[in-house]
Amino acid sequence: MNSVKRNRLNIIPFNKPYVTGDEIGYMSLAMKNGHISGDGDYTKKAQLILEQHFQSQTKVLVTTSCTHALEIAAILLKLQPEDEVIFPSYTFVSTALAFVMHGATPVFTDIRPDTLNIDETKISGLITDKTRAIVVVHYAGVSCEMDVIMAIATKNNLLVIEDNAHGLYGQYKNRKLGTIGHLATQSFHETKNISCGEGGALVINDDQFLERAEIIREKGTNRASFFRGHVDKYSWVDKGSSYIMSDLLAAYLTAQLLHAEDIQKQRRLIWYEYYHGLESWAKKIGASLPVVPYEYTQAYHMFYLLMPDSKVRTQFLKYLNENGIQAVFHYIPLHSSRMGMESVRGGRDCPVSEAISKRIVRLPFFFDLTPEQQEYAIEKIILFGT
Repeated sequence: MNSVKRNRLNIIPFNKPYVTGDEIGYMSLAMKNGHISGDGDYTKKAQLILEQHFQSQTKVLVTTSCTHALEIAAILLKLQPEDEVIFPSYTFVSTALAFVMHGATPVFTDIRPDTLNIDETKISGLITDKTRAIVVVHYAGVSCEMDVIMAIATKNNLLVIEDNAHGLYGQYKNRKLGTIGHLATQSFHETKNISCGEGGALVINDDQFLERAEIIREKGTNRASFFRGHVDKYSWVDKGSSYIMSDLLAAYLTAQLLHAEDIQKQRRLIWYEYYHGLESWAKKIGASLPVVPYEYTQAYHMFYLLMPDSKVRTQFLKYLNENGIQAVFHYIPLHSSRMGMESVRGGRDCPVSEAISKRIVRLPFFFDLTPEQQEYAIEKIILFGT
């Protein structure tokens, strides 16, 4: 292999955080303003941009991570011993961990084989008199079947929390993901479309939670009410922790949010280039491409393939790596993890989650993926199995 070819191969990582070019300028302004801790000008700016995106009565509180936003949601539930929360097994550990840390017994359920989202048909059978909430994950930025899920929640007097880490700018039947459940969480980790390295947000769609969420986010104090002049001093009044994003990170995040339209447009182009370029090949070898149901608008968060079985997946990942293409698999189902097995009440039977975990491959997918890089990756993939 010549040196030119080798150099070309070495520049296709799985992910590369996008930098708009405005981040340093905004961070410098934050420093010049003399306020780099939380709830400064850029914290408020980032929150306002997100609230304007959601276009409802939604209130947004940016946080240090999506995990911490989930923790705030868990505290808001006022969980009692043996209270249960239903989760999909196929998700990142934080989805369940945040609630388990605050007293929940996790009840895991399986996912759909098409969208890889929680299987809404299995939720009702897991509800007991101890169930408090349903946490849904919009996998790869494609919505869960929210009408059915919300109907189940209403019938059983349960709260719904959307883990929308993948789904910012996605929609379900013209409703923005993050605005459908009572609460939602966002992630701005470096692997997400919009990033500030580490960060998140709590989206509050039910006003009854707003005041207490502010208190929890501010170390359990009513400091936010004090600065609004509602109390003459602030003190410790509830559970909480230091969940507020620094204004430096919020300045970085603001730069990203202001470029959201361009970011989403570019990611859409890359997603469809993969889809159209690999559609015939996938059918030929028995692989599957992502499914986006009609009336859903995805967030273009990732592009994945479902290989025919685990043996082919292993061979495929090795082949891509040897050709300089960094592809990875994804979650190990939580019900099969050591912690999951120790704490779980239900959900030990999740065959779809287990099968998907053994077959999935995520391809390089980031804003700066060049047409040449993507063309090379597609060409190599098509040659696999020939």
